[in-house]
Amino acid sequence: MQQQASLFQTKRPTRERVALPDADIELVTSFFDPSTSDRLLAELLDAVAWEQETIRIHGQAHPVPRLTAWYGDPGRPYAYSGITMTTHAWTAALCEVKAAVEAETGLGFNGALLNLYRSGRDSVAWHSDDERELGTAPIIASVSLGATRTFQLRHRSVRELRHQLDLPSGSLLVMRGPTQRHWRHQVPKTARPVGPRVNLTFRQVAPQP
Repeated sequence: MQQQASLFQTKRPTRERVALPDADIELVTSFFDPSTSDRLLAELLDAVAWEQETIRIHGQAHPVPRLTAWYGDPGRPYAYSGITMTTHAWTAALCEVKAAVEAETGLGFNGALLNLYRSGRDSVAWHSDDERELGTAPIIASVSLGATRTFQLRHRSVRELRHQLDLPSGSLLVMRGPTQRHWRHQVPKTARPVGPRVNLTFRQVAPQP
C-alpha cells in the first residue's frame, strides 16, 4: 500500500540556477502541481479581461501576436512599446498565484502583465523588461500555465551568447539584478501543435507622480 501511495505523491519543486554571465536567473519547476496548474489555467482563460492590442511598426499598425491583460494595485498603470494598458483589479486566482510567488521570492509585487499564447502561432519578439517604471534592476517573476513553450535568451552585446530553456506548466522563472540590462528574451512561434499557454509576469512598478 505504501508503494502504491508513493506513486501519487505531489512532485516537489526543483530549483535550478541558470548559469549565464551578467544575469541572475532561477527556474523553479513543479512550482504548482499539475492539478493546481490546470485549475488556475481554466480560471484565468475564463475570467481575465483579455485584449488584442495593436502596435505600430514603421508607421503601420499590427496586431500583437497574443492576447494580453494588465492587473495591479490602484495607481499602477503600465505601458510598453507605445501601448498603455488598462489596469484591472486583482482576481481571486491572480491573488492566489501572487501570494505563492511572493512567498517563494520573499518579494512584494504590485502588478502583473498576463500573456495568452493561443497556439504555436502566437509569440513575443526579442525584448527586455526594462521600462523606466520598473527601476534600474527589475525583478520579473514569471509563472507559466498550460502548454510548454521555449524561452530564448540573447546577450545584448555578446551576440554569440545565447541560451534557451523550456517552461513547462506550473513553472516559475525569476529574473533579477542585471538580467534585463544585459539580456533580451523571446518566445518564438512554433510549428508544433501546442495548446494555449498563459504566462503571468509579476512586477514591481513605481508609483506615477
